[in-house]
Amino acid sequence: MIIRYTTKYFTSSTSHWATVSIPSRSLRLSTCIFPQNRHFRPLSSSRHRRRRMSEDEADPELQALLRESLGLGPGSCKALPSSTGVLKSAEYICDNAIDVAISPDGTRAAAETIWQLMQKKHYSTETWSSHELHPQAKDENTVNFIFTMNLLNFSFWSELSPEERFAIDYRGRRWTGYWSLVAALQRALDEGYPITTPSFWHDRHSSPDSLLSHIFRSATAEPIPLLAERISILREAGDILCSDKFHGRPVTLISQAEHSASRLVNLLAQTFPNFRDTTTFHGREVRLYKRAQILVADLWACFNGVSYGHFDDIGQLTMFADYRIPQMLQGLGCLLYSPRLESRVRRLQLLRPGEDMEVEIRGCSIWCVELLRRQIESRHPEAKGKINAVLIDFFLYDSCKEMESRSQSQSHHRTGGPPPPASGDIHGMLPHHRTRSIFY
Repeated sequence: MIIRYTTKYFTSSTSHWATVSIPSRSLRLSTCIFPQNRHFRPLSSSRHRRRRMSEDEADPELQALLRESLGLGPGSCKALPSSTGVLKSAEYICDNAIDVAISPDGTRAAAETIWQLMQKKHYSTETWSSHELHPQAKDENTVNFIFTMNLLNFSFWSELSPEERFAIDYRGRRWTGYWSLVAALQRALDEGYPITTPSFWHDRHSSPDSLLSHIFRSATAEPIPLLAERISILREAGDILCSDKFHGRPVTLISQAEHSASRLVNLLAQTFPNFRDTTTFHGREVRLYKRAQILVADLWACFNGVSYGHFDDIGQLTMFADYRIPQMLQGLGCLLYSPRLESRVRRLQLLRPGEDMEVEIRGCSIWCVELLRRQIESRHPEAKGKINAVLIDFFLYDSCKEMESRSQSQSHHRTGGPPPPASGDIHGMLPHHRTRSIFY
């Protein structure tokens, strides 16, 4: 029996909340918390009267209200947070970091430089589709391509020279790094292997490990890093997607997210263990979610914010914490490393996944890009709605690859002097940090 429900309002630094208490046996929830701005409304007058209900009967009107306020669409079985928690984790990491700091002066200067260059280059979501290897069609097959690509989008760095490192020969060119993955997928499709179809990974008979190894074969003696882990991730994702819940279609996840980027990120992390990019920092779990976020960002960029790329809250995504963007931020004078961390990075020493220094680099990079975004919007009001962490990340990554290419070209034409840099290194900049991980 529902005797009463009470509301209690309190103010935090960011929003107002209402706490609703109801009997635990009515909806099997003892306390639910709603953001006040999600159309919270009072019960109809009939709710003010005491009425008798069976112990296990759910009040339909109150149940609908709860589902609406929690952001649950039809058929959803579990509440997903309205935020990914990544930005909050990044701020916590930055506040407690010992070996990484953010330079206010460096960040202010970099923000202006980044904005001016983005304007000069007309940088936008359309830049994503302008690359010859990215899929051009705007259909479900492209969604499958982007999903597959981001299942495997991690750990391409090598200690070998650009000529010796893992690479893919495709369309008359040699591709390395992230682009080697995209080239491998496109090559496989050209050769008749349905590598972006989940049922293909799921079927061990049609696609044995030996065939998957062949699909990712290298043009050099160095194989693709973490091949066994990549195959395992494909198998796991294929098994999950080919269940009755998803029927082999990644677009089902997009539909369940209901145009929410944050909800899709959380759904990916909740559904697929390999997207669950979390660790513990100073006794607290922190979320970084690099690959889950970049998958959503790629959808948004590829589809130009419409169709499968329509997300009402794309601004909730953060920078994608990898090893490339921190290198750029450090080179721009935004990130400051302690002497002991800089020494380890300069000597190319491995940082273990989850160790404090590695987490600080990733977390501070996320928070730094957020500060860059805020600085740009503060100086340039016209940027509001046009700039977000996703575009800043994409721009910094593309800029880093351009600088790397120029650095390698200069090394190739140099006679005498220092030896060519290891792949991924840029003359005049600190190398990127070295971590082997399936998360980036």
